[in-house]
Amino acid sequence: MTLRRSHAVSVLLPASLLSLFLSSGVAFSQNAAGPMPANAHAKSYGPGWQCDFGHRETNGNCVATPTPANGHLTEVSSRGWECDRGYRASGDLCAKVEVPANAYLTDTSNGQRGWECDRGFRAVDATCSAVKVPANGFMTDSAYGPGWECDRGFRAIQQACIAIAVPMNAYLQGSGNRWKCDRGFRQDAESCRRIEVPQNAYLDSTGESWRCARGYRRSGASCVVLSVPANAHIGNYSEDWECNQPYRRQGDGCVKGG
Repeated sequence: MTLRRSHAVSVLLPASLLSLFLSSGVAFSQNAAGPMPANAHAKSYGPGWQCDFGHRETNGNCVATPTPANGHLTEVSSRGWECDRGYRASGDLCAKVEVPANAYLTDTSNGQRGWECDRGFRAVDATCSAVKVPANGFMTDSAYGPGWECDRGFRAIQQACIAIAVPMNAYLQGSGNRWKCDRGFRQDAESCRRIEVPQNAYLDSTGESWRCARGYRRSGASCVVLSVPANAHIGNYSEDWECNQPYRRQGDGCVKGG
């Protein structure tokens, strides 16, 4: 008896949910309960019907989708139609895209204007203006910026390409628009000054500073011998010392840990 009652509940529950869903006023392009109207056909799967292509369900009927001149029916757009190439939607109409000189037609979806300027021109309001490339510059395809860049060894300053003055003991970096001092030199304003490496020191990996050799520590502009107390050894950083186990550091010496 309990099994039968449980089975009945499981059957009735989906039906009650379906009834609630259908009474909520949601619009469908097909109707499983009412008779099939004109300009409709049976669904390819499941019960019910749906409107033919070019028609939309309205109050249980399938009415023709109004299509403006220079437009065509589609199932992609929510309104059921889209404009032909060379036209863009303007309300319920398809307005012709006015392509300026030195431009070409493009897509008008997502509110795009429907045209782009040819290479060598940039959009200025509703026209395409020629890109003026200065001496020692070249044209780019970027949609941002002035439409040109300077040659290697030159830097853009306003509307011109100015030669980069590379000082002695320096070189142009990979970008070609700035310079860097050679290894062993450090930038000082617009020049490169030699790095004075003291005795018992060496240039570090950057080539822009120096480090003391192992067993020495930095003191101002020189390297002095590192004083290692009893029961200690030079640490991993080489400019300091560490106590041996089981000693611990106390002041300038090592004492047995307690």
